[in-house]
Amino acid sequence: MTPIIKPPVHPPVRRPSQLSLGVTSAVVAFGANLGDREATIRQALSDLDATDGITVTRVSPLHKSVAVKPDGEDPDAPGYLNGVALLSTTLSPRALLTELNRVEREHGRVRAERWGDRTLDLDIVAFGKLTVDEPDLTIPHPRAAQRAFVLAPWLDVDPDAALPGLGRADALLAALRKDRP
Repeated sequence: MTPIIKPPVHPPVRRPSQLSLGVTSAVVAFGANLGDREATIRQALSDLDATDGITVTRVSPLHKSVAVKPDGEDPDAPGYLNGVALLSTTLSPRALLTELNRVEREHGRVRAERWGDRTLDLDIVAFGKLTVDEPDLTIPHPRAAQRAFVLAPWLDVDPDAALPGLGRADALLAALRKDRP
């Protein structure tokens, strides 16, 4: 009788955004332009800090900014309060995104239109030195280098901040300010 040879068992293939990387530092940008913006932001940060696998380590001061729509700045839309939080996390990038989306929903976020007004917006700007390029998750954030309302508050909490593959946040911010009329 011939023995049956079982094929080797391989672990499931996982995308980089699903891998647990131990404790990792992450940068999350936040903003709101509807409702009690400051109260919503403060409660959302508290909710994140209370989430298993996430510790909020630093939070920037709040910055005011004009709403940005697909066609550019919209001074007629309600203005934003923005900032950046530094996190320490044991979650994977994908799991962190899931938790950010949960907190947004709990605070009334509705995704009706791209770049529409919102009660809360939470975006992963950076996750350690990791880069991810998937249809629904890109790290570093694909527009962070073009947004003063992300770079300036990030520099408030980390003067040495850098976007992986794009450079130091202070140089990126200086270039944005130089290009503004």
